[in-house]
Amino acid sequence: MSSITDPGSSPAGSAFPAGGVPRRAVIGAIPVAVASAAVLGVDGCTSSAPPARTRVLLFFTSHQAAVVEDATARIAPGPSDDPAEAGHPGAREADVTGYVDGMLASLGALDEADASAPLVFAGGPWSNRHTSGPDLMARFMTLDPVARIAWRKRLQGWQEQYRTGIATLDKLAGGDFVTVSHARQDKILASESASTFMAVLYEHTIEGLYSAPEYGGNRGLAGWKDIAFPGDIQPRGYTPDEVTRSDGHDPVDNTGVVADVIKLLGSL
Repeated sequence: MSSITDPGSSPAGSAFPAGGVPRRAVIGAIPVAVASAAVLGVDGCTSSAPPARTRVLLFFTSHQAAVVEDATARIAPGPSDDPAEAGHPGAREADVTGYVDGMLASLGALDEADASAPLVFAGGPWSNRHTSGPDLMARFMTLDPVARIAWRKRLQGWQEQYRTGIATLDKLAGGDFVTVSHARQDKILASESASTFMAVLYEHTIEGLYSAPEYGGNRGLAGWKDIAFPGDIQPRGYTPDEVTRSDGHDPVDNTGVVADVIKLLGSL
């Protein structure tokens, strides 16, 4: 659960229209300091979601979880959120909301008298995805006193940001963020009023989509499979063939936006 905090703000105005730049090209080509401002959407879509999955919430209320699920799905939409993403899982499919909920709830473990290990640093050094035996990644490390103080402060801040941020999204939507169209959600998320919340929400969306599943996201290895990443390959290691050959289709298409971004970054 390492942090890649980006304090940048989101742009004002609506998101890219239908037929615009694919969002994964932007996510893959732009570094976090720039990409945290990108909120891609499809005009005219509604906020209808796939059938609800059973989820035990640890921090969020059911409404808060629904708002976070819709908001993160605008940052990383899947097939049900944008037809252009057919075959590419997004935040819903990877259960990013479950990742965030578990992370925020881990504050309780920090306050336990028995100093239980919160879901902060997985023990490792590897799981059992490529070997037999126990999943060593499922063991979480007990934090030392200084780290506990630092993480308590960090998690308390994030909890407040989510409470305030969700309330702001609802207010900007006229009462309930979940009930408005995708186009309206995009405009809300790209507004100056939501920019502070968007910075942390973007960070946690990417973490929940691509981090090790032991942290609660990347359900079914959805994010890793999409980018052809095998995960923690040890102790088996890589064969000579795996080192030399391509590991599959590059999810970032060689589109004009990629070339433009690389050119821009080279000039900075």
